[in-house]
Amino acid sequence: MSNLSRSDSYAAAGVDITAGYKAVELMKQHIARTVTSGVCSDVGGFGGLFELDLTGIEKPVLVSGTDGVGTKLKMAFLMDKHDTVGIDCVAMCVNDIICAGAKPLFFLDYIACGKNIPERIAQIVSGVAEGCVQSGAALIGGETAEMPGFYPVDEYDLAGFSVGVVDKAKIIDNNSMREGDVIIALPSSGVHSNGFSLVRKVFDVENSDIKTPVEALGGKSVGEALLTPTRIYVKPVLALLEQVKVKGISHITGGGFYENIPRSIPDGLGAVIDKASIRILPIFELIAKTGNIPERDMFNTFNMGVGMSIVVSAEDADKALEILRANGEDAYLIGHIEKMEEKVRIC
Repeated sequence: MSNLSRSDSYAAAGVDITAGYKAVELMKQHIARTVTSGVCSDVGGFGGLFELDLTGIEKPVLVSGTDGVGTKLKMAFLMDKHDTVGIDCVAMCVNDIICAGAKPLFFLDYIACGKNIPERIAQIVSGVAEGCVQSGAALIGGETAEMPGFYPVDEYDLAGFSVGVVDKAKIIDNNSMREGDVIIALPSSGVHSNGFSLVRKVFDVENSDIKTPVEALGGKSVGEALLTPTRIYVKPVLALLEQVKVKGISHITGGGFYENIPRSIPDGLGAVIDKASIRILPIFELIAKTGNIPERDMFNTFNMGVGMSIVVSAEDADKALEILRANGEDAYLIGHIEKMEEKVRIC
């Protein structure tokens, strides 16, 4: 790197420009994994360029999503493990986009840190790249901001933004949803990226042992279980949309069942969830027991083992389950749609 790229005055203020350049060089190998046919710019420009292939799409509609990882990042700091939170960041965006039936096209990330440690930034981006590969999105740009005095030296924040496309006629709305339709669950991988302020309080993660294996978690430590990256549902759902009429999709994030399932259900109808059918993961049982958290609060905060819910007609249920299972999802039925005033009933 040329000395022209260095500012001693800026370095004295805590910002190392050359560290930023090194981070970009280290992350290029990860970004290369995400390149798709639409990418027509390289990392390092002022904007990410993407050429739209609208073959077979009559009226293209762009669908965008943006989100961060939240205080789950505290777990990455405590565990000193930074190569999975990028998957979370991508998942939180693309899993929202697929709820409209849109195929993610590209993704951009934003990393703000107290000190730019190139190797750590590259680890973060490796996770972002993995999330992009899993969802078929190209990582076409991003920003790393070194902000001494604003963030602690060993901490950072991570957020992202994604854009997808769907034919207007194929946008998933709830106009065709009817009483008797069934609700399919796609299992989560764990807590995903929501509710971590409560989780951290329950386990007192800053002051307790989170690295020792726990029998109730199958030999994983609390830290390992909590850092499990968010599952990305894009490719299985896209495969389903090709063959089955999907009437509604909900990404189960913050607010759990009670806030997210109603977002895909029209007025006059509600979801009846069979509690006994839900495959609740051990981490949620441990959270409830350790924190003495009421069941309703658990279902109103966490995904409880269900990362996404999909509504289809009863006659399409078997075919939908077959397609989802063939694409790697251990999908199963958790309820049905009824005419009722309340939006969600768990019984």
